Amino acid sequence: MKFKQKLMKGLRAAVSFALVATAVFCVARRLPEVFGERDTVLAAAAFTLTDGKYPVESGAAPEQTTHIQETTTAPSSVAASAPSEAEKKRDKSGYYDTNADHSGEAKYDIAEKHIGGDGTAVSGAYVKNRTGLDIDFESVLNTPLTFQIKKNAGAPQVLIYHTHTGESYLDESADYFYESYYSRTNNNDFNVVAVGDAMTEVLEQNGIKTLHDKTVHDSSYNGSYDRSAQTVEDDMAKNPQIKVVLDIHRDALGTEECKVKPVFEYNGKKAAQIMILAGCDPDNERGFSHWQNNLSFALKLQTTAESLYPGMTRPVSFDYFAYNEYICDGSLLIEIGTDANSVDEAETAGRLLADVLARVLS
Repeated sequence: MKFKQKLMKGLRAAVSFALVATAVFCVARRLPEVFGERDTVLAAAAFTLTDGKYPVESGAAPEQTTHIQETTTAPSSVAASAPSEAEKKRDKSGYYDTNADHSGEAKYDIAEKHIGGDGTAVSGAYVKNRTGLDIDFESVLNTPLTFQIKKNAGAPQVLIYHTHTGESYLDESADYFYESYYSRTNNNDFNVVAVGDAMTEVLEQNGIKTLHDKTVHDSSYNGSYDRSAQTVEDDMAKNPQIKVVLDIHRDALGTEECKVKPVFEYNGKKAAQIMILAGCDPDNERGFSHWQNNLSFALKLQTTAESLYPGMTRPVSFDYFAYNEYICDGSLLIEIGTDANSVDEAETAGRLLADVLARVLS
Protein backbone atom coordinates (compact mmCIF):
# COMPACT_ATOMS: atom_id res chain seq x y z
CA MET A 1 0.00 0.00 0.00
CA LYS A 2 2.77 2.40 0.96
CA PHE A 3 4.62 1.50 -2.19
CA LYS A 4 1.53 2.25 -4.28
CA GLN A 5 1.06 5.60 -2.55
CA LYS A 6 4.68 6.51 -3.17
CA LEU A 7 4.35 5.47 -6.81
CA MET A 8 1.24 7.61 -7.32
CA LYS A 9 2.88 10.53 -5.58
CA GLY A 10 5.90 10.24 -7.85
CA LEU A 11 3.74 10.09 -10.96
CA ARG A 12 1.83 13.20 -9.90
CA ALA A 13 5.08 15.06 -9.32
CA ALA A 14 6.38 14.04 -12.74
CA VAL A 15 3.19 15.18 -14.46
CA SER A 16 3.24 18.49 -12.58
CA PHE A 17 6.83 19.10 -13.59
CA ALA A 18 6.02 18.38 -17.26
CA LEU A 19 3.06 20.79 -17.19
CA VAL A 20 5.12 23.56 -15.60
CA ALA A 21 7.94 23.06 -18.12
CA THR A 22 5.48 23.24 -21.00
CA ALA A 23 3.92 26.41 -19.62
CA VAL A 24 7.31 28.07 -19.18
CA PHE A 25 8.25 27.18 -22.75
CA CYS A 26 5.02 28.63 -24.14
CA VAL A 27 5.36 31.84 -22.16
CA ALA A 28 8.98 32.30 -23.19
CA ARG A 29 8.07 31.71 -26.80
CA ARG A 30 5.21 34.17 -26.91
CA LEU A 31 6.22 36.75 -24.32
CA PRO A 32 7.77 39.20 -26.80
CA GLU A 33 4.39 39.54 -28.53
CA VAL A 34 2.48 40.45 -25.42
CA PHE A 35 4.65 43.26 -24.15
CA GLY A 36 2.59 45.62 -26.30
CA GLU A 37 3.81 49.12 -27.00
CA ARG A 38 5.43 49.45 -23.57
CA ASP A 39 8.55 47.43 -24.32
CA THR A 40 8.31 46.56 -27.98
CA VAL A 41 12.04 46.92 -28.37
CA LEU A 42 12.34 43.65 -26.46
CA ALA A 43 10.09 41.81 -28.85
CA ALA A 44 12.12 42.25 -31.99
CA ALA A 45 15.63 43.19 -31.02
CA ALA A 46 16.52 42.16 -27.50
CA PHE A 47 14.39 39.82 -25.43
CA THR A 48 14.96 36.64 -27.37
CA LEU A 49 18.58 37.42 -28.09
CA THR A 50 20.62 39.73 -25.94
CA ASP A 51 20.45 42.60 -23.52
CA GLY A 52 22.58 44.66 -25.88
CA LYS A 53 25.79 44.17 -23.89
CA TYR A 54 28.99 42.93 -25.45
CA PRO A 55 32.60 42.39 -24.38
CA VAL A 56 34.64 45.57 -24.34
CA GLU A 57 38.06 44.03 -23.92
CA SER A 58 40.57 44.84 -26.64
CA GLY A 59 39.78 42.84 -29.74
CA ALA A 60 36.57 41.42 -28.31
CA ALA A 61 33.61 40.94 -30.60
CA PRO A 62 30.26 42.57 -29.80
CA GLU A 63 27.48 40.56 -28.18
CA GLN A 64 25.38 38.60 -30.60
CA THR A 65 23.58 39.51 -32.45
CA THR A 66 24.57 69.37 -36.78
CA HIS A 67 22.17 71.22 -36.19
CA ILE A 68 19.33 70.59 -38.59
CA GLN A 69 17.02 73.23 -39.91
CA GLU A 70 13.37 72.20 -39.81
CA THR A 71 12.18 71.97 -43.37
CA THR A 72 8.75 72.87 -44.58
CA THR A 73 9.37 72.04 -48.21
CA ALA A 74 7.21 69.47 -49.93
CA PRO A 75 8.38 65.85 -49.74
CA SER A 76 10.45 64.83 -52.74
CA SER A 77 8.85 63.12 -55.70
CA VAL A 78 11.51 60.42 -55.44
CA ALA A 79 10.08 59.07 -52.20
CA ALA A 80 6.51 59.46 -53.41
CA SER A 81 7.03 57.44 -56.57
CA ALA A 82 6.66 54.01 -54.99
CA PRO A 83 5.01 51.40 -57.22
CA SER A 84 1.41 50.54 -56.48
CA GLU A 85 0.44 47.16 -55.04
CA ALA A 86 -0.93 46.17 -58.43
CA GLU A 87 2.47 46.89 -60.00
CA LYS A 88 4.38 44.76 -57.52
CA LYS A 89 4.93 41.17 -58.57
CA ARG A 90 5.94 39.00 -55.66
CA ASP A 91 6.54 35.29 -55.58
CA LYS A 92 4.46 33.69 -52.83
CA SER A 93 5.93 30.25 -53.40
CA GLY A 94 6.39 28.67 -50.01
CA TYR A 95 5.06 31.73 -48.19
CA TYR A 96 1.80 32.50 -46.43
CA ASP A 97 -1.08 33.47 -48.73
CA THR A 98 -3.94 35.42 -47.15
CA ASN A 99 -6.33 34.39 -49.93
CA ALA A 100 -5.47 30.71 -50.00
CA ASP A 101 -7.81 28.03 -48.66
CA HIS A 102 -7.47 28.11 -44.88
CA SER A 103 -10.29 25.68 -44.12
CA GLY A 104 -10.09 24.29 -40.61
CA GLU A 105 -7.70 26.96 -39.37
CA ALA A 106 -8.39 29.35 -36.53
CA LYS A 107 -8.83 32.95 -37.68
CA TYR A 108 -7.54 35.83 -35.55
CA ASP A 109 -7.81 39.62 -35.54
CA ILE A 110 -5.46 42.41 -36.55
CA ALA A 111 -5.99 45.75 -34.81
CA GLU A 112 -4.94 48.84 -36.73
CA LYS A 113 -3.46 51.52 -34.49
CA HIS A 114 -1.61 54.80 -34.62
CA ILE A 115 1.04 55.04 -31.88
CA GLY A 116 2.29 58.51 -30.96
CA GLY A 117 2.15 61.48 -28.63
CA ASP A 118 3.72 59.59 -25.75
CA GLY A 119 6.84 60.48 -23.80
CA THR A 120 9.00 63.60 -23.88
CA ALA A 121 8.11 66.09 -26.62
CA VAL A 122 11.08 67.18 -28.75
CA SER A 123 10.43 69.64 -31.59
CA GLY A 124 7.19 68.04 -32.70
CA ALA A 125 8.33 64.47 -32.07
CA TYR A 126 8.48 62.23 -29.00
CA VAL A 127 11.03 60.21 -27.05
CA LYS A 128 10.29 57.39 -24.62
CA ASN A 129 13.02 57.92 -22.02
CA ARG A 130 13.27 54.62 -20.17
CA THR A 131 16.60 55.43 -18.52
CA GLY A 132 15.49 57.77 -15.72
CA LEU A 133 18.27 60.14 -16.79
CA ASP A 134 17.61 63.86 -17.05
CA ILE A 135 18.47 64.42 -20.71
CA ASP A 136 18.12 67.74 -22.50
CA PHE A 137 16.90 66.24 -25.75
CA GLU A 138 16.49 69.61 -27.45
CA SER A 139 20.15 70.37 -26.81
CA VAL A 140 21.20 66.95 -28.13
CA LEU A 141 19.01 67.46 -31.21
CA ASN A 142 20.78 70.75 -31.97
CA THR A 143 24.26 69.26 -31.62
CA PRO A 144 25.97 69.07 -35.03
CA LEU A 145 26.43 65.65 -36.58
CA THR A 146 29.94 64.29 -36.19
CA PHE A 147 30.01 62.90 -39.74
CA GLN A 148 29.26 64.05 -43.26
CA ILE A 149 28.48 62.24 -46.47
CA LYS A 150 29.28 63.19 -50.04
CA LYS A 151 26.53 62.99 -52.62
CA ASN A 152 27.23 61.35 -55.96
CA ALA A 153 30.34 59.72 -54.56
CA GLY A 154 31.77 56.64 -56.23
CA ALA A 155 31.87 54.60 -53.03
CA PRO A 156 29.05 53.67 -50.60
CA GLN A 157 28.27 56.25 -47.91
CA VAL A 158 25.39 54.31 -46.30
CA LEU A 159 25.18 50.67 -45.26
CA ILE A 160 21.83 48.92 -44.77
CA TYR A 161 21.80 45.43 -43.25
CA HIS A 162 19.57 43.17 -41.18
CA THR A 163 20.50 41.32 -38.00
CA HIS A 164 17.17 39.47 -38.22
CA THR A 165 17.03 39.05 -41.97
CA GLY A 166 14.06 36.70 -41.92
CA GLU A 167 11.63 39.03 -40.13
CA SER A 168 8.67 39.27 -42.49
CA TYR A 169 5.29 40.89 -43.13
CA LEU A 170 1.84 39.90 -44.27
CA ASP A 171 1.54 39.35 -48.00
CA GLU A 172 -1.21 41.97 -48.17
CA SER A 173 -3.18 44.35 -45.99
CA ALA A 174 -5.86 42.57 -43.94
CA ASP A 175 -7.69 42.84 -40.62
CA TYR A 176 -7.23 39.14 -39.86
CA PHE A 177 -4.69 36.34 -40.07
CA TYR A 178 -4.90 32.55 -39.89
CA GLU A 179 -3.03 30.34 -37.47
CA SER A 180 -0.67 29.14 -40.22
CA TYR A 181 0.82 32.63 -40.55
CA TYR A 182 4.46 32.46 -39.50
CA SER A 183 6.20 35.81 -39.79
CA ARG A 184 9.67 34.64 -40.70
CA THR A 185 10.89 33.75 -44.16
CA ASN A 186 13.94 33.68 -46.41
CA ASN A 187 11.72 34.89 -49.26
CA ASN A 188 13.09 38.39 -49.76
CA ASP A 189 9.86 39.54 -51.40
CA PHE A 190 8.19 39.53 -47.98
CA ASN A 191 10.84 40.17 -45.34
CA VAL A 192 12.85 43.19 -44.20
CA VAL A 193 15.17 42.80 -47.19
CA ALA A 194 12.32 44.14 -49.36
CA VAL A 195 12.26 47.26 -47.19
CA GLY A 196 16.04 47.61 -47.46
CA ASP A 197 15.74 47.38 -51.24
CA ALA A 198 13.12 50.16 -51.29
CA MET A 199 15.30 52.37 -49.09
CA THR A 200 18.37 51.73 -51.21
CA GLU A 201 16.51 52.69 -54.38
CA VAL A 202 15.40 56.05 -52.96
CA LEU A 203 18.81 56.86 -51.45
CA GLU A 204 20.53 56.09 -54.75
CA GLN A 205 18.03 58.30 -56.61
CA ASN A 206 18.93 61.07 -54.19
CA GLY A 207 22.62 60.73 -55.03
CA ILE A 208 23.60 58.76 -51.90
CA LYS A 209 25.46 55.60 -52.86
CA THR A 210 24.25 52.78 -50.64
CA LEU A 211 25.40 49.25 -49.92
CA HIS A 212 22.53 46.91 -49.01
CA ASP A 213 24.02 43.81 -47.42
CA LYS A 214 21.49 40.96 -47.51
CA THR A 215 23.57 38.45 -45.57
CA VAL A 216 21.40 36.12 -43.46
CA HIS A 217 22.37 36.38 -39.79
CA ASP A 218 19.44 34.66 -38.10
CA SER A 219 19.45 31.12 -39.41
CA SER A 220 19.85 30.69 -35.67
CA TYR A 221 18.75 33.52 -33.36
CA ASN A 222 21.59 32.63 -31.03
CA GLY A 223 24.56 34.78 -31.99
CA SER A 224 22.84 36.79 -34.71
CA TYR A 225 24.19 40.10 -33.38
CA ASP A 226 27.71 38.70 -33.32
CA ARG A 227 27.37 37.68 -36.93
CA SER A 228 25.80 40.94 -38.10
CA ALA A 229 28.46 42.99 -36.30
CA GLN A 230 31.14 41.02 -38.14
CA THR A 231 29.36 41.68 -41.43
CA VAL A 232 29.25 45.42 -40.70
CA GLU A 233 32.92 45.52 -39.73
CA ASP A 234 33.88 43.64 -42.89
CA ASP A 235 31.78 45.95 -45.08
CA MET A 236 33.27 49.05 -43.47
CA ALA A 237 36.79 47.72 -43.85
CA LYS A 238 36.17 47.32 -47.58
CA ASN A 239 34.28 50.62 -47.81
CA PRO A 240 35.84 53.08 -45.31
CA GLN A 241 33.71 55.95 -46.68
CA ILE A 242 30.60 54.48 -45.03
CA LYS A 243 29.31 56.86 -42.35
CA VAL A 244 25.71 55.68 -41.79
CA VAL A 245 24.90 52.11 -40.75
CA LEU A 246 21.24 51.12 -40.39
CA ASP A 247 20.04 47.79 -39.00
CA ILE A 248 16.50 47.46 -40.37
CA HIS A 249 14.09 45.26 -38.39
CA ARG A 250 10.37 44.82 -38.00
CA ASP A 251 8.55 44.72 -34.65
CA ALA A 252 5.83 42.48 -33.19
CA LEU A 253 2.94 43.82 -31.11
CA GLY A 254 -0.15 42.28 -29.58
CA THR A 255 -1.03 38.73 -28.63
CA GLU A 256 -1.42 35.33 -30.25
CA GLU A 257 -5.03 36.11 -31.10
CA CYS A 258 -4.80 39.81 -31.92
CA LYS A 259 -1.79 41.32 -33.63
CA VAL A 260 -1.36 45.10 -33.77
CA LYS A 261 -0.26 46.99 -36.85
CA PRO A 262 0.85 50.61 -36.42
CA VAL A 263 -0.03 52.80 -39.40
CA PHE A 264 -0.16 56.37 -40.63
CA GLU A 265 -1.39 57.85 -43.90
CA TYR A 266 0.50 59.80 -46.52
CA ASN A 267 -1.27 61.06 -49.65
CA GLY A 268 -4.21 58.80 -48.84
CA LYS A 269 -2.04 55.69 -48.69
CA LYS A 270 -1.36 53.66 -45.56
CA ALA A 271 2.19 53.07 -44.45
CA ALA A 272 3.76 51.33 -41.48
CA GLN A 273 4.94 53.49 -38.60
CA ILE A 274 8.62 53.30 -37.74
CA MET A 275 10.42 53.25 -34.39
CA ILE A 276 14.03 54.36 -33.93
CA LEU A 277 16.08 52.82 -31.12
CA ALA A 278 18.76 54.97 -29.49
CA GLY A 279 21.05 53.38 -26.92
CA CYS A 280 22.53 54.87 -23.76
CA ASP A 281 25.77 54.12 -21.89
CA PRO A 282 26.63 57.01 -19.52
CA ASP A 283 29.14 54.98 -17.48
CA ASN A 284 30.78 53.39 -20.53
CA GLU A 285 29.87 49.93 -19.24
CA ARG A 286 29.22 48.76 -22.79
CA GLY A 287 32.05 50.57 -24.55
CA PHE A 288 29.50 52.91 -26.14
CA SER A 289 30.96 56.22 -24.99
CA HIS A 290 29.73 58.23 -28.01
CA TRP A 291 26.04 57.33 -27.51
CA GLN A 292 24.97 60.99 -27.47
CA ASN A 293 26.19 61.36 -31.07
CA ASN A 294 23.96 58.47 -32.12
CA LEU A 295 21.08 59.95 -30.13
CA SER A 296 21.55 63.27 -31.92
CA PHE A 297 21.34 61.47 -35.27
CA ALA A 298 18.21 59.59 -34.13
CA LEU A 299 16.50 62.81 -33.02
CA LYS A 300 17.31 64.51 -36.31
CA LEU A 301 15.69 61.66 -38.21
CA GLN A 302 12.71 61.63 -35.84
CA THR A 303 11.94 65.35 -35.98
CA THR A 304 12.51 65.59 -39.73
CA ALA A 305 10.23 62.62 -40.34
CA GLU A 306 7.44 64.19 -38.30
CA SER A 307 7.93 67.51 -40.10
CA LEU A 308 7.70 65.91 -43.54
CA TYR A 309 5.31 63.03 -42.85
CA PRO A 310 3.26 63.71 -39.70
CA GLY A 311 2.43 60.55 -37.78
CA MET A 312 5.17 58.50 -39.40
CA THR A 313 7.07 57.74 -36.20
CA ARG A 314 6.41 56.01 -32.93
CA PRO A 315 8.34 57.61 -30.06
CA VAL A 316 12.09 57.03 -30.10
CA SER A 317 12.96 54.19 -27.72
CA PHE A 318 15.81 55.52 -25.56
CA ASP A 319 17.20 52.96 -23.12
CA TYR A 320 20.28 51.22 -21.73
CA PHE A 321 21.37 49.11 -24.69
CA ALA A 322 23.99 49.18 -27.41
CA TYR A 323 23.42 46.44 -30.00
CA ASN A 324 25.62 47.42 -32.95
CA GLU A 325 25.16 51.16 -32.49
CA TYR A 326 28.61 51.41 -30.91
CA ILE A 327 30.22 50.75 -34.32
CA CYS A 328 29.97 54.37 -35.49
CA ASP A 329 28.11 57.61 -34.72
CA GLY A 330 25.72 57.01 -37.62
CA SER A 331 24.67 53.53 -36.52
CA LEU A 332 21.03 52.99 -35.54
CA LEU A 333 18.51 50.17 -35.24
CA ILE A 334 15.13 51.00 -36.80
CA GLU A 335 11.91 48.99 -36.62
CA ILE A 336 9.70 49.29 -39.72
CA GLY A 337 6.16 48.26 -38.82
CA THR A 338 5.19 44.92 -37.28
CA ASP A 339 4.38 41.43 -38.51
CA ALA A 340 0.76 42.59 -38.89
CA ASN A 341 1.64 45.25 -41.48
CA SER A 342 1.61 44.32 -45.14
CA VAL A 343 4.90 44.29 -47.00
CA ASP A 344 3.57 47.15 -49.16
CA GLU A 345 2.93 49.28 -46.06
CA ALA A 346 6.44 48.51 -44.85
CA GLU A 347 8.04 49.32 -48.21
CA THR A 348 6.17 52.63 -48.38
CA ALA A 349 7.51 53.52 -44.93
CA GLY A 350 11.01 52.51 -46.02
CA ARG A 351 10.88 54.80 -49.03
CA LEU A 352 9.72 57.73 -46.93
CA LEU A 353 12.40 57.01 -44.31
CA ALA A 354 15.05 57.05 -47.03
CA ASP A 355 13.78 60.44 -48.17
CA VAL A 356 14.04 61.69 -44.58
CA LEU A 357 17.58 60.33 -44.32
CA ALA A 358 18.60 62.02 -47.57
CA ARG A 359 17.39 65.36 -46.22
CA VAL A 360 19.11 64.98 -42.86
CA LEU A 361 22.37 64.12 -44.59
CA SER A 362 22.14 66.95 -47.14
